[in-house]
Amino acid sequence: MNGDILEFPCDWPVKAFGPGTEAFELAVVAIVRRHVSDLNENAVSTRPSRAGKYSAVTVTIQAESRAQLEAIYTDLRAHPDVVMVL
Repeated sequence: MNGDILEFPCDWPVKAFGPGTEAFELAVVAIVRRHVSDLNENAVSTRPSRAGKYSAVTVTIQAESRAQLEAIYTDLRAHPDVVMVL
């Protein structure tokens, strides 16, 4: 037993917060796409902050492993515009 609560594969929402720009959304999607080859066209949703200065970009993926998720989050955290990831 590996102690993993998650069972893979599973649907997983990757969420990144940053500037409320189209460029930020595209950057988040590009990072996730490096790790997920078959991204569904309906996988991405963006929610702007009340003032529109920031946005939350959610990309729902079919996660294959904990290592895959860790790699995605590591790459997202390394991007200079990403303020926070969930």
